[in-house]
Amino acid sequence: MRFRHEAIAGAILGGAIGDLLGGIAERGVLTFSDDTQLTVATCEAILEAEKASPQAIAAQMLAWFIAGRVSGVGSSTLKAMRDLEAGIHWALAGARGERAAGNGAAMRIAPVAFCLDPAVHRDRTIIRDISRITHHNEEAYVGALAVVFAIRAAAAGRVLPQAELAAYLPDSVVRDYLLRAAERTDRPFEIIAREIGTSGFAPETVAVASMVVPRMIEQGIETAIYELNKLGGDTDTIASIAGQIAGAVLGATNLPMHLLRDVPLSDHVIRVAEKFAASAA
Repeated sequence: MRFRHEAIAGAILGGAIGDLLGGIAERGVLTFSDDTQLTVATCEAILEAEKASPQAIAAQMLAWFIAGRVSGVGSSTLKAMRDLEAGIHWALAGARGERAAGNGAAMRIAPVAFCLDPAVHRDRTIIRDISRITHHNEEAYVGALAVVFAIRAAAAGRVLPQAELAAYLPDSVVRDYLLRAAERTDRPFEIIAREIGTSGFAPETVAVASMVVPRMIEQGIETAIYELNKLGGDTDTIASIAGQIAGAVLGATNLPMHLLRDVPLSDHVIRVAEKFAASAA
């Protein structure tokens, strides 16, 4: 499948804008978090290796970490970075167990959606490996897999309904939460989101982000994120993932790019997004 430059750049920049605005509720200022930082590092790794390589992605993430360019990382990602810094192989780094079911894989997987087809077994295995750099947990991986499917569909101009997205996924809590969201579409967004949760647990994040996407497209990214911020929780990651999906639909030229003005690192984010889009297209 070939993707438009506009859709690819839109996904990366839409995620960055979502991270900025969603982070206001958590950080109080317009600044990027590890959501954007590690997504951009992933873009850089793919550009350099000319493929989605777990080894290259792990190395570039570590380079950003050592340079002090990664902020606000969760415990699983922090453990992975320290493991990699200590010389542990990327396949053995990161956290394991129930506590490793966070958002760290899903939040940075967007660039991979334009390089790997999750319907192909070999590509799906690579997506799992890339997820496991930081999170050796099936729910974290399935959360990332869901984001890949959603972005690929969005880049083709279609927002997948929750039930259809769930059908692409293996039996998991992520899939269950998407189906739960699909069953409650007749209720107000705030009520459904509070029932599902916004804690940073990957199944919650993917489900709530899937509800935010159509709101971003219909109401505008800013309005949708300000609604989301009222809920509290891991709003920057939810908004970033939703922004990636919505950005792929809208395209870069239809995003509120003025929001990136004067934000530290924004010039680099825009430059890498454009370069990655040119290459992946």
